[in-house]
Amino acid sequence: MLVLSPDHNYSPLKNELEKLEIHLLLEGMFRYYGFDFRDYALASLKRRIWNTIRDEKLTTISGLQEKVLHDPACLERFLLGLSVNVTSMFRDPSFYVAFRRRVVPLLRTYPFIRIWHAGCSTGEEVYSMAILMQEEGLYHRCRIYATDMNEMVLKQAKAGIFPLELMQEYTQNYLQAGGKRSFSEYYTAAYDHAIFRSFLKENIIFSQHNLVTDGSFNEFNVIFCRNVLIYFNQSLQQRVHTLLYESLSRFGVLGLGRQETLKFTPYENDYEALDQREKLFRRTR
Repeated sequence: MLVLSPDHNYSPLKNELEKLEIHLLLEGMFRYYGFDFRDYALASLKRRIWNTIRDEKLTTISGLQEKVLHDPACLERFLLGLSVNVTSMFRDPSFYVAFRRRVVPLLRTYPFIRIWHAGCSTGEEVYSMAILMQEEGLYHRCRIYATDMNEMVLKQAKAGIFPLELMQEYTQNYLQAGGKRSFSEYYTAAYDHAIFRSFLKENIIFSQHNLVTDGSFNEFNVIFCRNVLIYFNQSLQQRVHTLLYESLSRFGVLGLGRQETLKFTPYENDYEALDQREKLFRRTR
């Protein structure tokens, strides 16, 4: 029998206990609420769990599990903490330059264009694409589906209201992304916020969708799933790649994040690179 003194710091045992507690927390959330984080990358997940524990003034993962399962408000706060909501308008401007150059000419040949932003967060990149399509004369014949698993961030996205202090940064991004007008034309300043023009929302549908548990809901000409897959483990990445492939029309375009790849997926040979550096791929079969 292993006997430890009270002050003995037995790291392997503590690590195993932590893994067990995380497993029970995630399993409980899945069984009770249907939110499945069981295949998220452990290192990132662990950081976010401990951040929530501190915010909730708790001391253990088991304590968080109890509170999450009995307090829906705590669940909402926890989901917001687990969701990765780092985004900005025209983030990675060179991506939009490449999209204008390599993808827009293809889209001009389509009578109607369906675009899916999977994991749209608070919507900055969705409005960026609406502006780009407007400037390219294509917005009137496209429908943009913006989805996220988190209802709270979807509400923010649908409102289209962002801090005014960010507009200087977003204006610089817009110009570097090949913007053709004055960025201020697209929003109205009110108090400390920028309210984006209502016409930009006309062809956007915001809806809850969980990449982990939900299936395909349409066929798309363009799918953006940027900086989402990096937070999943390899097994979940494969499942999401299957969902994206099945949701993309033949010759449709997939946009991934800089650190994401099609290599080592079952679909590596089913795409051609339109721009390898900017991770724009066209489905060929």
